[in-house]
Amino acid sequence: METIQLYYNDPYQTDFEAEVREIMEIKGGYIVRLSQTCFYPEGGGQPCDTGTLGGVKVTAVHEGGGEIWHTVDSPLEVGAKVHGQIDWERRFDLMQQHSGEHILSGVLHQMTGCDNVGFHLSTENVYVDFDKPMDMALLREAELRANRIIWENRLVQIWYPGKEELAALDYRSKKELTGDVRIVAFPGADTCACCGTHVAAAGAVGCIKVLSVQNYKGVVRVEMACGKRALDIETAWMEQDQEVGRMLSVKPQQTVAAVKKLSDELSAARIRLAAMEDKVFAGKAAELAGKGDVLLFEVGLSPDSVRRVCTLIMDSCGGRCAVFSGNDTDGYKYALGLKDGDLRALVKEMNNKLNGRGGGKPFFAQGSVSATRAEIEAFFAQ
Repeated sequence: METIQLYYNDPYQTDFEAEVREIMEIKGGYIVRLSQTCFYPEGGGQPCDTGTLGGVKVTAVHEGGGEIWHTVDSPLEVGAKVHGQIDWERRFDLMQQHSGEHILSGVLHQMTGCDNVGFHLSTENVYVDFDKPMDMALLREAELRANRIIWENRLVQIWYPGKEELAALDYRSKKELTGDVRIVAFPGADTCACCGTHVAAAGAVGCIKVLSVQNYKGVVRVEMACGKRALDIETAWMEQDQEVGRMLSVKPQQTVAAVKKLSDELSAARIRLAAMEDKVFAGKAAELAGKGDVLLFEVGLSPDSVRRVCTLIMDSCGGRCAVFSGNDTDGYKYALGLKDGDLRALVKEMNNKLNGRGGGKPFFAQGSVSATRAEIEAFFAQ
């Protein structure tokens, strides 16, 4: 590759001088090739660097045709000397996440023999896929071991071993490799073939936090965060827990118990409400017994309550029962029933004319409409 890759010589270098070797216009901008660059191109699961080049924004960097191309929003002159400046906060964040992933993956490999079979790093999330089952208890132990590696703060080792050394080296890799192989080692945790940018010592990762684990398309997907990201997430969680504590008048460490108590009380209240509703609904059904077709508008009913009252009335009224609950601004939830009947054509027509959606069985349908009460009444009066 003709372009000198300065990010491999020193991933902490943030600016550089270079000559513009080539420029091509593309849709929405230009791509530029330089004599040398600090901009890391997207690859190996790691996003590219962004920044400025000759005062022009660099929005993307990629490898193509054996060269590194910088996407810019304004043209630069071929042969011109330009100053490049990478977004260091973005670069260091990505270095922390990528390095932390190495450490956690290495620790989990030591613990379970699992292989890292997928890695996705963005500016918001870090996901790592593994080929063996694991749960949060195992991951918490791995998290602790990984953070102990960080606290030891050993220097990261990066080198290109010769063929004989590489053949004898125990290292992780997701695929068969040819040519020069770049090895990244976090002593005590991991040795892996990798082309990304990494911190100089494990301590710079800051910390590692496992956020979630789930089975995903045949693998186990672990969500994690490192460094400032982990700190920001834990701060947000703590502030949220404190706010919940204030709302419930309990200490932050008591919020789980308080929320469970509140949930139990809410469940009990819902059961009592349903029982009271059933008495009211039974009274309505008795009142409308034998009345034939019925159209009702009720206030503040849940979809389940709309269904229950409609079911009771349709069994007694001797005709079609339509129940709506809502308002002209937000629309109405509905239930429509006819004992032993077929309402499919009517429901289809109603949904078309009243901007509705929903369906169900031939004799019973449930859904919602975006229409006024007057429009609903006009439809059923036709």
